[in-house]
Amino acid sequence: MLDLTATLTTVHFLYLIGVIVILSVMVFRRDTPMVCIIFLFLLGLAATGTLAGAIQTVFNSTLYAAKEFMEIIATIALITALSRCLSDLGSDYLMMKPMSRIMCTPSLTWWILGGIMLLFSLFLWPSPSVALVGAIMLPLVIHEGLTPLAAAMAINLFGHGIALSYDFVIQGAPAISAAAAGIDTIEIISAGSPLFITMGAVTVITAFFMNRKTMAVPAINPPHDKAKNASPSPASTKNAAARPSNASPSSSGHPKAALFIAVFTPLAFLGDILLMFGYGLKGGDATSLVSGTATLLMTLGAILGFGAQAPEKVTDYLIHGFLFAIKIFAPVILIGAFFFLGGEGIKTIWGDTYETGIMNDWAIWLAGRVPMNQYAAAGLQMVIGALTGLDGSGFSGLPLTGALAKTFSLITGGSVPIFAALGQITAIFVGGGTIVPWGIIPVAAICNVSPIELARKNLVPVAIGFICTFILACFLLG
Repeated sequence: MLDLTATLTTVHFLYLIGVIVILSVMVFRRDTPMVCIIFLFLLGLAATGTLAGAIQTVFNSTLYAAKEFMEIIATIALITALSRCLSDLGSDYLMMKPMSRIMCTPSLTWWILGGIMLLFSLFLWPSPSVALVGAIMLPLVIHEGLTPLAAAMAINLFGHGIALSYDFVIQGAPAISAAAAGIDTIEIISAGSPLFITMGAVTVITAFFMNRKTMAVPAINPPHDKAKNASPSPASTKNAAARPSNASPSSSGHPKAALFIAVFTPLAFLGDILLMFGYGLKGGDATSLVSGTATLLMTLGAILGFGAQAPEKVTDYLIHGFLFAIKIFAPVILIGAFFFLGGEGIKTIWGDTYETGIMNDWAIWLAGRVPMNQYAAAGLQMVIGALTGLDGSGFSGLPLTGALAKTFSLITGGSVPIFAALGQITAIFVGGGTIVPWGIIPVAAICNVSPIELARKNLVPVAIGFICTFILACFLLG
């Protein structure tokens, strides 16, 4: 049985206060990096007992967060650079045109976008899928009438929500939960299927109805309104949305290059998918393959389209991409710096003094003090999963929720797979990339929306999904 005792210190209470203050600031739609910096300093002072240690904590935690986010930053930058190249050539328009016949209404477009994201994420995981789907489909869905926020919700909830939490193809998440719970992976997948399906269905249906009014009218701005409404984003998304329906890429002056790149780009990404299957690439390896392909496509497009000007064009595209990525991530790095202390990042930032994350300690402490029956254990398991997800990982809390599933089963006689599935669902949906703003940056950046606004919009459908999943779990446990 898991030891449900944890020693809470001043650091733990100060961190909890910090979480509450930061979430409260978000609710009032104010920026949070300043609050995070203040609490990083206070936590460093409490943990190290020295002024120098407190100051170093601010930098070391920021540096750790920057390293953790660097892969995502580079991916967003390179995909944005490719988008700018496709837009300059006119290839984005040519790529959109055939699919526009299928996506005849904004509502249908939303479901098609979500379904494709779900399919890709089940086999490739969401991180590379965001890059693939965003690079090829986003200009089209915006052109067909989806708002960027609605598109971001579809990509986010179907990919980082349903696909990552269920994960019945790659089985990364259930394998971690099962190992900690001492059961087979297939037990979580099979016994937890009603919970995973309910959570996913309720969430995306609720999100669809929340966005239905915005889907009723196409979100295309007339060209003369573009300057007034535009904000930093991948160039292809803006230009595709602003380009009149009867426009053609011939005005770019590079029709042959535009046509070749328009055909070759999806073929190249299809080749990536085949390589992922052939070599068993997933996670970061798959993301690096997609990002490298985007870089090479951008370079090839510049050479074919601009000839002798290609070296300068490539430089311009890279500058544009990285400026966009850094502008998006700069505040998030500081937010992540604070929340990484709640998870495994604490070991790197403060050394071996703290073996487990601060939020993990709170979760264990809470589990040891709540009166137990099957229903209370189910609710507590979901709360603990959500708490461990606040570090923005989702996966870091699975060993704890898996171990707690076994403990709660011994105490209450409930099903281990059901308890494990509940913890997995909340940990992934909160931390894997639908609720905490620092966990949904890739989708927000690709779609050019505020991560805080996306998290706020996701909150209602995800919360309703949690409630329905908990009710179903009570029936399954009973």
